[in-house]
Amino acid sequence: MSGFDPLELLGVLTGVAAVWLTVRQKIWCWPVGLVNVTLFAVVFARARLYADAGLQGIYFALAIYGWWAWLHGGTDHGPLVVTRSPRREWLPLAAGAAVAALLLGTLLHRHTDAAFPFLDSALTTGSLAAQWLQARKRLANWTVWIGVDLVYVGMYIAKGLHLTALLYAGFTLLALTGLREWRRAMGGVKG
Repeated sequence: MSGFDPLELLGVLTGVAAVWLTVRQKIWCWPVGLVNVTLFAVVFARARLYADAGLQGIYFALAIYGWWAWLHGGTDHGPLVVTRSPRREWLPLAAGAAVAALLLGTLLHRHTDAAFPFLDSALTTGSLAAQWLQARKRLANWTVWIGVDLVYVGMYIAKGLHLTALLYAGFTLLALTGLREWRRAMGGVKG
C-alpha cells in the first residue's frame, strides 16, 4: 500500500486524540477511541494485516467496557483510580497473550496471505493485554504499550503505512508521558 489514504489520516488524528485523552484520564478517550478503531479496521484490512484488523473489533468491545469501568468499576461502583497490577494478574495475562499469539499466528500463516502472521499476532495479543490493563486503569498498561508500539513502528514502515508508523512513534512518546502522568496520579508509585 502506498500513497495518501484519507482514512489512515483520520485514523491517525483520532488515535492521537484518544491516547492524549487517556493520558489525561479523560472519559472522552473511549468514544474517540471507538471512532479510531473503526477507521483502522478498514485501513488494516486493506493492507492485509488481518490480525490488526480483527484487533480493532476487539478494541471496540474493550472500549465500551473501559468506558463503563472508568465510570463505575471503582470502589462502591464509583470511578476507577490508577492502581498497580497485582502479581496474580501478570502470569495469566502474559501466558494467555503468548498462547493466543501462537495460535493466531499459525492460523493466519496457514489460511491467509497475511504479510507478517506471527509478528502481527504477537503485537495483536500484546495490544489486547495492554488494552485490558488500560481499561482497568493499571499503571503497567503504559509499559506494555511502549514495547508494543515500538515494534509496530517497524512493521508499519515495512508495509508502507508511513503515517501509521509515525502515529505509533507518537504513541510511544504519549505512552512515556502517560506512564509519568499516571505514576504522578498514584503519588509516584512504580508499577
